Amino acid sequence: MSSQFSLLGTRRFAPFFATQFLGAFNDNLFKNALVVLLTFQAAAWTTLPPEVLTNIAAGIFILPFFLFSATAGQLADKFDKARLARLVKLLEVLIMGVALLGFVSHSLPILLVALFLLGLHSTFFGPVKYAILPQHLRDHELVGGNALVEAGTFVAILLGTLAGGLLAGAAAHPTWVAYAGLLVAALGYLFSRGIPAAPAPVPQLVVGLNPFSETWRNIGFARQNRTVFLSILGISWFWLYGALFLAQFPAYARNVLGGNEASVTLLLAVFTIGVGLGSLLCERLSAGHVEIGLVPFGSIGLTVFGIDLAFASPAQLPLGAPLELTRLLALHASWRVLFDLFALGLFGGFFVVPLYALIQLRSAPEQRARIIAANNILNALFMVCGALAAAGLLSSGVSIAVLFAIAALCNAAVAVYIYSLVPEFMLRFVAWLLVHSVYRLRQQGLENIPAEGGAVLICNHVSFVDPIVIAAACRRPIRFVMDHRIYRQPLIGFVFRHMHAIPIAPAREDESMMEAAFEEVAHALSAGELVAIFPEGRITDTGELYPFRPGVQRIVARTPVPVIPMALQGLWGSFFSRKDGPAMSRPLRRGMFSRICLNIGAPVAPGEATPERLQSLVAGLRGDWR
Repeated sequence: MSSQFSLLGTRRFAPFFATQFLGAFNDNLFKNALVVLLTFQAAAWTTLPPEVLTNIAAGIFILPFFLFSATAGQLADKFDKARLARLVKLLEVLIMGVALLGFVSHSLPILLVALFLLGLHSTFFGPVKYAILPQHLRDHELVGGNALVEAGTFVAILLGTLAGGLLAGAAAHPTWVAYAGLLVAALGYLFSRGIPAAPAPVPQLVVGLNPFSETWRNIGFARQNRTVFLSILGISWFWLYGALFLAQFPAYARNVLGGNEASVTLLLAVFTIGVGLGSLLCERLSAGHVEIGLVPFGSIGLTVFGIDLAFASPAQLPLGAPLELTRLLALHASWRVLFDLFALGLFGGFFVVPLYALIQLRSAPEQRARIIAANNILNALFMVCGALAAAGLLSSGVSIAVLFAIAALCNAAVAVYIYSLVPEFMLRFVAWLLVHSVYRLRQQGLENIPAEGGAVLICNHVSFVDPIVIAAACRRPIRFVMDHRIYRQPLIGFVFRHMHAIPIAPAREDESMMEAAFEEVAHALSAGELVAIFPEGRITDTGELYPFRPGVQRIVARTPVPVIPMALQGLWGSFFSRKDGPAMSRPLRRGMFSRICLNIGAPVAPGEATPERLQSLVAGLRGDWR
């Protein structure tokens, strides 16, 4: 993981990282100190029940995202983002002055106003935070950069939570919360001055002040790309889900586990460490590129461990509650709860980091900040609805444990719905799972596959899972041309159909199907898609290459695009190959984690893509390792 951490030594990332880290730290220092005070000393501040008050506070903090994100997105597209970051940090200093006034006057309304203004500060920093990354980072650094930002954010949440809890515990001097916030805000401003310029992509943009019409317009920008929009919905659901859990921690720690103020900090610490670790692991598990196959993996964990947390929650308070932290940790049930919270955070990192990177990568640069703003708007809408739903369910008598179970079941339903709309997520998951549980895949020459535009990929055909392995290695979606009989296989065919594979038959079997396949290939290449073909026309049953057919030459004669030769190594003799008889007849024939490789050669010009030359190149890339 050294590649992502090396970004911390660059000026194009380090000052921005420190600025956003301190901003997240300050938000949580104040927010969690306030929540702890209102949970454990509610009578001194208000007559509202703590369970309801904590959800109201969460809603107040989130509300500005819904109201002002459209304006924030426009400003981030119109002005230099580094300059905007500095202005936002100055606003943070003023907000902490308001918080100081609230503590000095012991006024809950003023403190809630400060909380609202902190949400406003984060609203204006949000589009800057995510839209600036693609301007300062290269494409292959986006996953690592996003992982560091997410991990850093949650470490900041953890440290801010710890600091807020400690300061809230000093009940005689709550003003220290505001003094600490002022110091952190000033440091954030100093770091923001080191952020390199990030020129505005649309300086001529006229800023619309109507939040409703601009909100709808920003959402319209996001909806232009279906995958981007559904990724935004996925992120929004994650924040609803996570915020719902986080908002219950104070009441859960006191009323379910029987802990004290320190136990709230412990729960938040375990959860945020999990998210931070999951975010950092994304870069390693995705091999440095945007791997959306991790998203379904994350959603499975969010559901499983959310349900287990509900079952792990004690049915009654332990004797002697509230317990000191050491006594709470002596209880066996506490460790299962902590493991579930850690796992929820870990799988949450797997879920959300690839989605953020995908939005940045597939959004139009001139609309990126406004699309990020649309994301923040929907995040806010989801979280406010989640806070209201949680408050309503708890007020009606639903227990916190049951609330967690309801949320986990809803998470499963939402995941199934999104993946049914965009099968690409599940297909990438299948491909990722295959090359991380059955094989160990090594890639060479990935840079030879163009980042955009049409191209024909050709490869030797060794097994039934060749397309899945190639898809797992490539960063772009690929449409495979394959024999219609394989396309119709019950299980593997289901995967290929959802990969938008193109079935083909020999002319002697079905000439109309063959011609339709060539038409679809031409259409796909003209649209800038990648098309992959196995020129042998069949899976080898000897381990050697069969003669290449002339179909590729016909394709590039009609649609001149580069031809990329590739070769798979190590799949011959695997469960999915035809060595010594039919494929898929001898499970685990080569054991688990067998080593395979995909070698990718330099592009071949359309005029040079003869069957003989292509076969020679593929044979050279494969070498003696079959």
